[in-house]
Formats: sequence, structure tokens, C-alpha cells
Amino acid sequence: QVQLVESGGGLVQAGGSLRLSCAASGRTSRSYAMGWFRQAPGKEREFVAAIIWSGGSTYYADSVKGRFTMSRDNAKNTVYLQMTSLKTEDTAVYYCASHPAYTLYMPRDHRAYDYWGQGTQVTVSS
Repeated sequence: QVQLVESGGGLVQAGGSLRLSCAASGRTSRSYAMGWFRQAPGKEREFVAAIIWSGGSTYYADSVKGRFTMSRDNAKNTVYLQMTSLKTEDTAVYYCASHPAYTLYMPRDHRAYDYWGQGTQVTVSS
């Protein structure tokens, strides 16, 4: 199994910044990539960003491209989501997830992920 623990959420004003962290433990060797998803009240969970552990290739949702940056620290088994120019519509619970190598789904698809963190709340006020 892979355990994921997110941190770094909170309340911030529009235009501000936050950095989320997700620390992975357990059988991290089976993880091919990591993703961030978010879910706002009354809405479906949506893809935010993903990163491949080996090589660091990244993927972003159009809604966050240019504002959010995902990075990883392989030595610490930790990924980060640096969020800047935050908007009220970024308010959601943010989840990190682990993407195993043996899946047919792409990193933007939530079905590609088999382990999820508990989520961290991000609230952007106007």
C-alpha cells in the first residue's frame, strides 16, 4: 500500500499563494506518477496537475495552467503544488493521489490512481 498525507491548505485572499505538500510512504516504488485533484461543494472531483516521478514531466488542467506548478522531491517521496494568483473558484478540497505504472488510464483521469490522501481544504476569499 501507499500512504499519502497532504498538508499546506488554508485560507487565503484572492491573488494570494499557497503551497500544498503530499508525502508518500509505504510501497512508493510502485508509484509511477502523482496527481492533484480537487473537489468543490456540489461538484465532481476534477484533475488539477500530475507529475511523473522519473523525469518530472508535468500535466496541468487548463484552468490552472500558468498559475500552479507541480514539483517533486524524489528523495523525500514528496510532491508539491505551488498555487499562485489564486481565485475564488480555486476553493475546494485538494487531494493527492498515486498513479501506478500498470494502468491504461492517463494521468488526467482519476481512474488512473489507486491511492488517495485524505484531502486538504483550500479556501480563497474575495
